[in-house]
Amino acid sequence: MPRIHTYRISMAWTGNRGTGTSGYGAYERAHDVSAEGRPVIAASSDPLFRGDPGRWNPELELTAALAQCHMLWYLHLCAAAGVVVTSYTDDAQGIMAEAEDGSGRFTEVVLRPRVAVASPTMIDTAASLHKEAHAKCFIANSVNFPVRHEPVITVGR
Repeated sequence: MPRIHTYRISMAWTGNRGTGTSGYGAYERAHDVSAEGRPVIAASSDPLFRGDPGRWNPELELTAALAQCHMLWYLHLCAAAGVVVTSYTDDAQGIMAEAEDGSGRFTEVVLRPRVAVASPTMIDTAASLHKEAHAKCFIANSVNFPVRHEPVITVGR
C-alpha cells in the first residue's frame, strides 16, 4: 500500500491596486506563496503575461522543482553507490508552447547537470545514475511532457 504525503501551501494575491480586477491592466499579478516555517516566495506571472520580472513565476517554479527533485535523488543514489559528488550545478530550461487561445503547455524540460566526482573511477557510475534518478523523481513522474538530461561529469572539487 503506498504511503500518502500531503503538502500544504498558502497563497495570497497581493496585486490589488485599489480597483481589484476592474480591467485586465488594472491589477498586478503579484502574490505570495508560503508554507509553515519557510520563507515567503514572492511570485507573479511571467513578464510576458504582465508579471513582475523580479518575482518567481509558476513556469520557473516548475522547472526548478524538476531540477531540484532530480538532483536530490541523484545525490542519494550516488551516496548509496559509493560515488562521491563534490559539486553539482544545473542550468535547466523549460519550454512552453502557447496556443492561439492563450492557453499553453510545457513541451519539455532539459536538465543540464554538471557534476564533479572525487575520482575518475566514479565517472561511469555517476553518469549512469542520472537515468535511475529520473525514474525515481516524484516531480518528473507527475508531468506529461519529456524531461531530458544532458549531464556532464568531471573529476574535481
